[in-house]
Amino acid sequence: MIRMLTLAASASLLAAPLAAQAQSLAGYPETRAEPLVEEIFGEQVADPYRWLENDVRIDSEVADWVERQNAVSAGFLASLEGRDWFAAKIAGLTDFERFGIPQKAGRNYFYTRNSGLLNQSQLYVQEGLEGERRLLIDPNAWATDGATALAGWEPSPDGSLLAYSVQDGGTDWRIIRVIDVATGQPLGDEIRWAKFTGIAWVGSEGFLYSRFPEPEEGQDFQALNYNQAVYYHRIGTSQSEDRLIFSTPDHPERGHAVRTTHDGRWAVITSSTGTDDRYEVHVIDLARNGEHRWYALPLVKGFEHSWRLIASLDGKLYFTTNSDAPKYRIVSIDLDSKQADWQLVVPEREEPISGASIVGERLVVEYLKDAASQASLYDLEGRPVGQIALAGLGAAGGFGGKPGDPETFYSFTSFNRPASIYRLNLESGETSIFATPELTFDPERYAIEQRFYASKDGTQIPIFIVRSKELAKRGKAAPTLLYGYGGFDISQTPGFSATRMAWLEAGGVFALANIRGGGEYGKEWHDAGRRANKQNVFDDFIAAGEFLKAEGYTTPDGLAIEGRSNGGLLVGAVTNQRPDLINAAHAAVGVMDMLRFDRFTAGRYWVDDYGYPNREEDFRVLRAYSPYHNVRDGVDYPAVLVTTADTDDRVVPGHSFKYTAALQATELGDKPRIIRVETRAGHGSGKPTDKMIAEGADVLAFLAHFTGLEVPDSDVQEK
Repeated sequence: MIRMLTLAASASLLAAPLAAQAQSLAGYPETRAEPLVEEIFGEQVADPYRWLENDVRIDSEVADWVERQNAVSAGFLASLEGRDWFAAKIAGLTDFERFGIPQKAGRNYFYTRNSGLLNQSQLYVQEGLEGERRLLIDPNAWATDGATALAGWEPSPDGSLLAYSVQDGGTDWRIIRVIDVATGQPLGDEIRWAKFTGIAWVGSEGFLYSRFPEPEEGQDFQALNYNQAVYYHRIGTSQSEDRLIFSTPDHPERGHAVRTTHDGRWAVITSSTGTDDRYEVHVIDLARNGEHRWYALPLVKGFEHSWRLIASLDGKLYFTTNSDAPKYRIVSIDLDSKQADWQLVVPEREEPISGASIVGERLVVEYLKDAASQASLYDLEGRPVGQIALAGLGAAGGFGGKPGDPETFYSFTSFNRPASIYRLNLESGETSIFATPELTFDPERYAIEQRFYASKDGTQIPIFIVRSKELAKRGKAAPTLLYGYGGFDISQTPGFSATRMAWLEAGGVFALANIRGGGEYGKEWHDAGRRANKQNVFDDFIAAGEFLKAEGYTTPDGLAIEGRSNGGLLVGAVTNQRPDLINAAHAAVGVMDMLRFDRFTAGRYWVDDYGYPNREEDFRVLRAYSPYHNVRDGVDYPAVLVTTADTDDRVVPGHSFKYTAALQATELGDKPRIIRVETRAGHGSGKPTDKMIAEGADVLAFLAHFTGLEVPDSDVQEK
């Protein structure tokens, strides 16, 4: 039971301290505190900054608060030594030609390309492998600030049309449009209120997609998302004519994604209730049902296990599943058989399956081995036929294609190498380079090490450590940036970041801890870091920091921590629990109020990982670590930089606003606790290059200043 209370009107409001700060930060803007308390399961819980949950576009007081906070943080960040060096370095490390993984449709190959510093990557098409590439879509022309992005795209099976989704200002909402590939001319089709959707073509006449009802006016970026449904859109018609294909009005909490198989035979609808990999699956036989008689038949019921469609071949549907296999196996079912039942194709093994596809006559199966990629080939009966040789310790992705194709494309990246794109000929076994970047730095200067350390309960946790070979050779400690996530079954794998590389180029160390809650070791690893077990995630991350100090990787006063989204929650919780361990913290777009996260946009889905705030057992766990509710008065804190964006409708910015207000209103020592709020940006995807460079420079300059990382001057770098 939750009962609302208010404090006496005469109660004193919390005032922001004006203690002297480092550099030019003289004090914080004043933040109004409301005398608001809730009694939740018998506990008095203060929430003085609830008004900061209001939409910055609508509430002028919130907008004014953001403007005043940004003025303070912008002045402080601009004054930091090294800020300009980091901006130039990140820009230089970003300025190289890079490509996306090609997708073939008909004779056409489609792929993204960025010449270097374009705010948004462009979409190209070429006919055949030797054809001349042609610019098809340039999202850089869509907005003067570069904040409108090409979010997704899917060619029709014959490659004649392409449907694509537009993301404006970082929002999760999408607008779907269609272009004629031969002429490059847009058609008149326009789909709105699509979100968390793919594009599933049915021939070249139309496609299936998922959408929500149009929200009430002014609620676009805050209202909870309910009643997602699958629709069919016929090319050349208005969205108002789109046909409802599948919905569950009696269960508005369910979400529905749809895919069609490459052979055009099946539409497969996967339904979920949250973020857990627990699905129901329905199928529509497109061959036996006309367009006006599409019946969705249940294939998997119960929301108990993961079922991920791989492909369809000769009437069989192939899936990966964790049913009776926590690390996944591959199964098939022949729906043309009178006694259709599931058949094992590839059994579970020690390494969890992270992806699978059927290309040509081969199953391409991706695995994770201690958070790094492996790829194996099987025949369609599940017999091993070889390994795909990858370029080292890193992450591979892609391996798309369809049955009958002779080729697949994949990317490979690591901490010191941006993605290269490879073409694998499955008939000959030959691998060739489709595109590889020309780098502005020497990747051979850097060593990548993987070690294991013991967490609080003795669990062995893997950690990647990246530093210059010169540092490694001398065994010299240096300021270290430790990154973590730990949630939602999401694996953290080696990957390139120009911002991280700038930290390394400045002489720092980067570490990635593969803490529990992710998917690095399958379902059990995920379960060990969620709901009642969430404290394991924080313990793992704390132990990583202690390991880096004990082993001499970082200096005694040189540990910075960073995390995004669920990782922002991680940073907030760990900063509260072990402020003595940390010297600087960056919490990006974090979930900071664990008692109200389920009341906005997609937050209701997260109860699978976090639990239900309105259930007493879950409330006790959430209350114990919620960053907003556990700021420790009278304790010296590290320097804290909070970053968010005004159009973040995944983790609404009110989380970061309230958390920052709580930090600034508490006596935590002299190090600054500031917030940087990006405009016309969201949770991260679609952010233009210039905004990423500016944010990266601000963050690194802040972390460097408070960890003692001495940024090289320009003369040193030119030698």
